[in-house]
Amino acid sequence: MPPASTPTDTPRLPLSGIKVADFGQYVAGPYCAAILAAFGADVVRIERPGGGADRDLVPLEPGRGGDGALFRQMNRNKRSLALDLGAPGAADVVKRLIGWSDVVVANLPPAALGRIGLDADSVAAANPEAILVTCSAYEESGPRSDLVGFDGTGQALSGAMHMTGDEGVPRKAYVHYVDFCTAAMSAFGVAMALLERSRHGLGQQVSASLLRTALTMTNSTLMEEAALHPDRTGTASRAQQAGPADLFRTRDGWLLVQVAGNAMFGRWAALVERPDLVGASGYAADVDRGDNGAVLSGIMQDWCALRTTQECLSALREARLPASEVLSPARALEDPALTHGDWFETTNLGGGVSAPVATPPIMLSRTPQARIRPAPRLGEHTEDVLRDVGYSGPEIASLVGSGVVSGQED
Repeated sequence: MPPASTPTDTPRLPLSGIKVADFGQYVAGPYCAAILAAFGADVVRIERPGGGADRDLVPLEPGRGGDGALFRQMNRNKRSLALDLGAPGAADVVKRLIGWSDVVVANLPPAALGRIGLDADSVAAANPEAILVTCSAYEESGPRSDLVGFDGTGQALSGAMHMTGDEGVPRKAYVHYVDFCTAAMSAFGVAMALLERSRHGLGQQVSASLLRTALTMTNSTLMEEAALHPDRTGTASRAQQAGPADLFRTRDGWLLVQVAGNAMFGRWAALVERPDLVGASGYAADVDRGDNGAVLSGIMQDWCALRTTQECLSALREARLPASEVLSPARALEDPALTHGDWFETTNLGGGVSAPVATPPIMLSRTPQARIRPAPRLGEHTEDVLRDVGYSGPEIASLVGSGVVSGQED
């Protein structure tokens, strides 16, 4: 049996044997590393003694401390090293970690990376084979390069919040889609860099930014603005390039309906008994139907208001039209389609309480994912990791005694 402190991955996992030092915070960097861990990488989460700022976000124990939901999702399958990056002696630990690693993940501003020896030049000098993954808020250089930022800054600067709002009031998406997509693209970059290293033996930097991700997602809207100058404003949930595509209130809930393309519009028109709209002026193409989306949404709202959600869904599905009930988090947890299969693995929170941890959203047909191990306690693997990177017992005791590192507190 392998020691408890090391991953129990089987050789079939594609990243088994790949070692990752994760200096990330919050979502983009840590979730990139979590994806790598899901496919077998040995990932060490490095955070300051006392815990990182992201450790207790979305608390799962009301009124009490403890690891929050965000931390548990971002850091499953990882080991924990508690390291004070500002302490004398920390620089040597960082260098040894880099020398041990195949991949170093850090989502910090460039100036901060330089101060702690995680900039590209320092990493390459310490380990030419290491792949450095940097997830910044904005970019490696430029007027905003050293500013901090979150998912919302990408949404705000890309035009997305403007278009998500309504009547001139911007609105941020509740979920951190910019963060998660940046993490996924970073993990994809690691896969490419590992493939390149297998051919030429050298590592390189994989750069990603929240703003670049957000701009990619709004690019078609930005292209339209540059070419046609429509100066669009937000219309909340109603689409502007097709219709009807909107949220609708039923007799007992809410429904999302999305109609696009002439064939689909014809089936919708038959369903709501408005065949006169097919080919009519203002409704002949998606762009026309988008321009007149408010009218189409009104027709659809009148149709939905007479029916229950399930009655609407049944009719819409029979007409082969995309539609979905809008679920609260509580109802999503009870949805039969989500309670079966491998959408989640259950993590034990203690005291008889458990919570679902989403499995990574990619599957390989021949290759499994690692079974989810709970996110580590702060400093749980400090001594094990230090031994892995070459420290002796007395050296580890000295680092602990001087406060450079700390182990798990009881």
